[in-house]
This record gives sequence, structure tokens and C-alpha cells, in this order.
Amino acid sequence: MRNALVGGIIVVVVAVLAWAGIHNVKARRAAEADAKNRQMTISVDKPGASASMDSPVADLRGKPAAVFTLTSNTGKRVSLNDYKGKPVLLNFWATWCTPCKVEMPWFEEFQKKYAAQGLQVVGINEDEDAKSPEIKAQIKKVLENTGVDYTILMSDQKVGNAYGGLDVLPATFYIDRNGKIVAQAIGLAPKEEAEANIQKIVSGS
Repeated sequence: MRNALVGGIIVVVVAVLAWAGIHNVKARRAAEADAKNRQMTISVDKPGASASMDSPVADLRGKPAAVFTLTSNTGKRVSLNDYKGKPVLLNFWATWCTPCKVEMPWFEEFQKKYAAQGLQVVGINEDEDAKSPEIKAQIKKVLENTGVDYTILMSDQKVGNAYGGLDVLPATFYIDRNGKIVAQAIGLAPKEEAEANIQKIVSGS
């Protein structure tokens, strides 16, 4: 009888310890995932760069998108006016920006998914000295690795100022068919949020 009682107590103790261990592992993983998500939202991994929730970012929603003309990575001159009457996803990125490379495949996917509704995805590379052979090679490598086939333009370092200054990358602006900025995302936004913003500009809502 005594042995059975001791055995029962041991089983209960082991079960409690096992439950506590599983609970702790789940809690730790959830905390790590939450921390990772927060880090990705404001992360800038360029040496010497900084980003924080306190970074001043202009709210351009409801305002006309600044028109520009830039040269593409293939040497073609492209103006925002070329896409007049179409919904445009305008994404500022750089080769040193890890979160940028996370969302670029999403935008390629959305470009194909919403092509019938006229969506145009335009990326603007913000690397300094983008004309150097080294940076050109890095840009080419990023586009190959991310599978990007949408239009890529090379910044003149002035366009970013027209979009409120770009202290944090990626920076994405969702422009409707009337040329108005409907939504913006500074930092890496969830994929679902990006698609919801695309649906706003393709539907005109």
C-alpha cells in the first residue's frame, strides 16, 4: 500500500514537472517570436544606421504622391506618370537592408496576383554609390535571390526626401489610381497587411 502511494506521488510530481517544462518552452518561443517581430519592424542593419519608433516619419496618407523620373537598373527612364491611372506599390529598399529582402518576394507575388487589376510594383534602390560595379553586382544578386522581376529604379537620393525622408528602410507607399497615397508602411509590415493595402488601391476603396 505504501509503495503504491509513493509510486503515485512520484507519477504526479513527474507529470507536473513535465507540464511546467512544456509550458515554459511554449512561453519562451512565443516571447522570442514576439521579440523577433518587433525587431523586424524597425530593424536597420546598415553599419552606423539607426532606427527607432521615435524616428520622425511623415504621414503622407491622403496626399498626392510626389512625381519623379529615374533610371531603371536596365537603363530605361521611368516616370511615376507612366503609371497614371494605375494603382502603384512604391517600395524603397537597399541591398544592406535585411527586412527589405524579406518582403521583396511578397511584392513579386502580388505583382503577378493583381496584374489583372493593373497593379504596378516599383522598387527604388536607395544604396549609396549605386553606380559602382560592386553595388551593381550586389543589386543584381539581391534581385536574383529574391526572384524580383518588377521595375527597379535607381534613386537620385532626392526622391526619398519627397516621400518624407527615409530614415528607416524598407519604406512602402500604396498609391491609388488617382495618384493619392492611401497607405504607407515604414519598416517591415506583415504580409497580410501589405496585401490588404494593395486591395485598397486596386479596388479604389
